[in-house]
Amino acid sequence: MQENINPIVVGRIGGVYGVRGWLKIESHTRPKENIFTYSPLLIHIDSEWQQVKIEEFQQRGNDRLLIKLKGINTPEKAREYVYCELALEQEKLPTLTEGEYYWHDLIGLEVYNQDQINLGKIKNIVETGANDVLVINKIGENKIETLIPLVMGVYVKRVDLIDKTIFVDWLIEE
Repeated sequence: MQENINPIVVGRIGGVYGVRGWLKIESHTRPKENIFTYSPLLIHIDSEWQQVKIEEFQQRGNDRLLIKLKGINTPEKAREYVYCELALEQEKLPTLTEGEYYWHDLIGLEVYNQDQINLGKIKNIVETGANDVLVINKIGENKIETLIPLVMGVYVKRVDLIDKTIFVDWLIEE
């Protein structure tokens, strides 16, 4: 498959399950079972993205997600795919409504507070029980990491994907 695609990682294969080639997966989607709705899925193996066909999938309890990939019928063959990332082409993501953003759209944006002070760039977003949290890094004399709850309208005031900026209501401790 061509390498010039822009894949969005939506999960990872975590291990082998059973004797028929099933695989445990870790989903980065929300809700996590949404990973089963994306098609076609891509897998990163042998340094390239390849399309895979899901033969079957299951959710066991609240935590365990399982997939059976077409052509993989033994635990030995399935083991070759453990720790591989699962992705889809960015164009296959569902369209969001105004004011909704995918995490990959926010990572890398410059963050400014209400006093127009540059707090740094969004390095990561962490999922917590209450709400997601922006992890902002400012590289300078001292590397500063700022954590800001991703609560639209409260802490996050405006997102501008065109200018690659996000404006927050956040005071800097001096």
